[in-house]
Formats: sequence, structure tokens, C-alpha cells
Amino acid sequence: MIYDWEDKPELNITPLVDVMLVLLAILMVIAPNIIYEENIKLPQGSMSKQLSKISPVHISIDKNLNIKINKDNYSLHEFMDNFFLYSQKLDLKATVLISADKTLEYGVVMSVLAAVKQAGFSEVSLATNG
Repeated sequence: MIYDWEDKPELNITPLVDVMLVLLAILMVIAPNIIYEENIKLPQGSMSKQLSKISPVHISIDKNLNIKINKDNYSLHEFMDNFFLYSQKLDLKATVLISADKTLEYGVVMSVLAAVKQAGFSEVSLATNG
């Protein structure tokens, strides 16, 4: 037998691609119908205790350094002294939302945040446009 070295064997991958496409189509049809079920036994909760909705505390700082807490107005210097007294009549578990003008310096907002943290609030958020 004489081989011609110029003839190179060719690999025909068309049947392989056809088989893979059929398997992919079968997988796409069957996958949404597969249901994973895991039985979980949950503990019983107490029916007598209900959660109370705690209203959040809104603090806003304008570009003139005027601070508004819910409906009360303070200047920046008054706020630092009076917020601790103001917080005595609030629930310390309430969420505090601080919104400030974007032209303010970083230190001003951080000093207000520090005063809120020192008063004992743990859930403090900074509001943004978005």
C-alpha cells in the first residue's frame, strides 16, 4: 500500500456538534421541570408577642449648617449639645436616616454621625440620591 503524504486525514465534527445540540435541547426542556424539595421543620413562634413599628428618626443638614431632626430645627453647634437630650425621648432601636447637602464638608457630616452614635443609636444610614 502506497500512502500519499500530501493527503491529510480530515476530522468531521458535524455529527459531534449535532449530538451536543440535541443534548443541550433536552437539558433545556427538562431543567425547568426539576423540583428540589427539602422538608424543613420550623419552630413555633409565640402568638402573643407582636412586633411594634418603630418610626425612624430623620436628620437633614442643609448647606447653611441648619439641622432638622424630624420637625425640630437646630444649628450645627446647638445640635451637638442638644441631640443627646433629644434622644432621651426616642427609642434607641429606631433607625436614624441622615441626609446632607452634597456641598457640605465630610467632617460636618461625620460630626453629626458621631453625635448620633454617642447618643446610643446603632442603626444609622446615610441617605443618597439614587
